[in-house]
Amino acid sequence: MESSYDFLRHVLDSITEHIVVIDEKGKIQFVNKSWSSFGENNECMMASDWSNVNYLDECDKASAMGDDFGSEAASGIRSVIEQRNQFFYLEYHCHDPEEKRWFMMRVSPFSIEKGNYYVISHQNITERKLAEEVAINLSKMDGLTNIPNRRTFDEFLHTEWKRCIRLKKTICLAIIDLDHFKLLNDTYGHQSGDECLTRIGQLLKEFTSRPSDICARYGGEEFALVWSDTSLKQAELLSVKLLKKIEDLHINNKNSPVKQYLTASIGVTEMKPTRNSHEKELISRADSMLYQAKDRGRNRVES
Repeated sequence: MESSYDFLRHVLDSITEHIVVIDEKGKIQFVNKSWSSFGENNECMMASDWSNVNYLDECDKASAMGDDFGSEAASGIRSVIEQRNQFFYLEYHCHDPEEKRWFMMRVSPFSIEKGNYYVISHQNITERKLAEEVAINLSKMDGLTNIPNRRTFDEFLHTEWKRCIRLKKTICLAIIDLDHFKLLNDTYGHQSGDECLTRIGQLLKEFTSRPSDICARYGGEEFALVWSDTSLKQAELLSVKLLKKIEDLHINNKNSPVKQYLTASIGVTEMKPTRNSHEKELISRADSMLYQAKDRGRNRVES
């Protein structure tokens, strides 16, 4: 049998995780084959020749250049070396132009012959992170209309509200209710109703061209549009245009007392957020305008 050192090296070289061992000053004492092979073609790693490389120094250099991983890694490793933490764990991305990649870093200490050393391992967790991304994206979307759901709308509005406070910008909200949608469902069946909601969802996407805009399914047959840094007059014009486009779809609703095809009522409002106001006030105002549109005969915009 080979010597214990050679045997253990072969074991470590067979592991797919990238493993490096450093001393208390950060100087690299050992790297396995996976570490060396990955480092040769990976911009996230620090070198291809690991002799006399100080891992902590390289992390600090990366941190000074604005690399978040370098900063977090150096801080975490030092926390283990200084015995402030028993172990350290970090998930980070290491993307290249061709693909997304994520890794999990672990730091564990050990002692031998009165010396303290630290095993740093990097494991590829890309498959899990991609699956998580898909799950997160799906959780943000309404399954039927394929536009953001109410939860995503609430989170977006809260974020935009704070941004508009900081920048002293206005924000507009339109709430759209499909007129007599229950009659459409009762007349043509729920499948036709679902197809109708899907078409409205696709139409609303045409009105959200900026990162500060969002359309969402607000609930049932209600939808919402947010336009940041937009005047009330601009929001009114967009809402009137939307109303016309809904009519132009000519979705049959023959038993509606408004028209024989689908129409909508829209309530629009504008606010300039302040630290003493809340986004719920914006929603309340838009709701009031929506009910006013319904009271005045539907198929109209009130603001």
